[in-house]
Amino acid sequence: MVYQIYPRSFADANADGMGDLQGIVSRVPYLAALGVDAVWLSPFYPSALADGGYDVDDYRDVDPRIGSLADFDELVTTLHAAGIKVLVDIVPNHSSDRHVWFAEALASPPGSPARDRYIFRDGTGPDGSEPPNDWQSLFGGSAWAQVADGQWYLHLFAAEQPDLNWDNASVREDFRTTLRFWSDRGVDGFRVDVAHGLVKDLSTPYAPWPELEHMERDDGSHPLWDRDDLQEVYRDWRTVFDSYDPPRFAVAEAGVHPARRARYAAPTSLGQAFNFAMQEAAWRLTDYREVIESGVSDMIAEGSTTTWLLGCHDTVRVVSRYGLPVADDQTPIKVARSWLLTDGTDPQCDVALGTRRARAAILVLLALPGSVYVYQGEELGLPEVPDLPAAVLQDPVASRSGGREKGRDGCRVPLPWSATGASYGFGAGAAATELPQPAWFAELAAATQADDEQSMLTLYRRAIALRRELAVPLPTTDPSLSFVESDAEVLHFRRGDRWHSVTNFGDQPVPLPLGTVLLSSVELVDGLLPTDATAWVSADSALP
Repeated sequence: MVYQIYPRSFADANADGMGDLQGIVSRVPYLAALGVDAVWLSPFYPSALADGGYDVDDYRDVDPRIGSLADFDELVTTLHAAGIKVLVDIVPNHSSDRHVWFAEALASPPGSPARDRYIFRDGTGPDGSEPPNDWQSLFGGSAWAQVADGQWYLHLFAAEQPDLNWDNASVREDFRTTLRFWSDRGVDGFRVDVAHGLVKDLSTPYAPWPELEHMERDDGSHPLWDRDDLQEVYRDWRTVFDSYDPPRFAVAEAGVHPARRARYAAPTSLGQAFNFAMQEAAWRLTDYREVIESGVSDMIAEGSTTTWLLGCHDTVRVVSRYGLPVADDQTPIKVARSWLLTDGTDPQCDVALGTRRARAAILVLLALPGSVYVYQGEELGLPEVPDLPAAVLQDPVASRSGGREKGRDGCRVPLPWSATGASYGFGAGAAATELPQPAWFAELAAATQADDEQSMLTLYRRAIALRRELAVPLPTTDPSLSFVESDAEVLHFRRGDRWHSVTNFGDQPVPLPLGTVLLSSVELVDGLLPTDATAWVSADSALP
């Protein structure tokens, strides 16, 4: 199981209100007790935080506000001593506009080698005062920004994140250097941000934006996303990864057509790719069954472990998504984003229901073959903080969307570690955090849950430990997962001939198969599995 840490909101060692690397070091015993196999560190690089650290000033340093390279080395050593591997985020699609390269580009004339590291184009109209085309940023507004001499640069995200030109040899070589820099410091792998976006086709005539809004194509024909020649970059990276012993690992954040995800997960490419389908699924039997079947098929086709995740730093927290009413023609993520615009008042979120379903859902994921990714705070059952005031919002989605989106800050509020204190243990003595914590964090704090046999944290700890005990070493082409059909609204699958996972999506309790109940997300009722619950049952009473 891989645990995602958003460093600036995980733990604060120097009590300045911002999380830091020493804060993570202090919580390694917590991570070890949780049972994680690896941590994925979201960006910790120098940054203006125009996009939560995904606007990188220097790819080979640590933001001084959250630590130093010496702190990073200590963190890696401490995690490795606890048997925990380390993945770091790498952001190759774009740099920060404060990167030394971009400063050099602005100081150099059009057509210069410095500008060629980015994507600059002349404007349109009689005086070039209009953007080169009508393409839009994913954060809202034009995807082009004008510089002082009249040229425009492409930024598919915030204006502070100019897109790099991956046709430029110096860009490719510099990222090889970055991969080696962190690998030499003991990093075990990389999570590749916007992995499907590096290589672009900006030949004219430009396709109009309405033709490009849907990013997922099954033929590699989109000019901005998932182009065939992108895999040349990752084959080159693979030679870097394989030069280490053991080889370095990578997982792609690639929002691509399902038929093309295998390209990124291939052994000659990054080795693994996120499968976002479960994150986008509604709490419905049909959704879960479809996602599992497609994920297992991917695993067989890719010759790689597949991935399962319920949420991350980009999505409304699971408890809130699962506590909102979702119609058959809606997705939980879209409903949740609309809910955020009302500060979480409309529709009403049933937190108790969302928590119950989140407990059941994590047992489904941990019962599946493959890699499970868990975002910090999900193990505490934290709901979204939907009512952050506009004055504290940091996500550029909120400002650039013109009010159509509230953004992702509500899932990035600093974690509560204790039930008391100004920052609930996030930073000893800290009077305030950058994103304010709600009072209800006290009842969900890690210390509050640690000794509670019924808490979400206890459930996670038990499930992760039991997953290890029950794991069957399997080749990726034989997941040994088989569905057991039922007339009820039940998701029932077997792992080999050893154990069952049963989830009740219906409105009536259901019987469980014969065997010992190893773990249940809620207490059984007269031996029956209640609604919105999952249980693991041994197929052999001799199992633990």
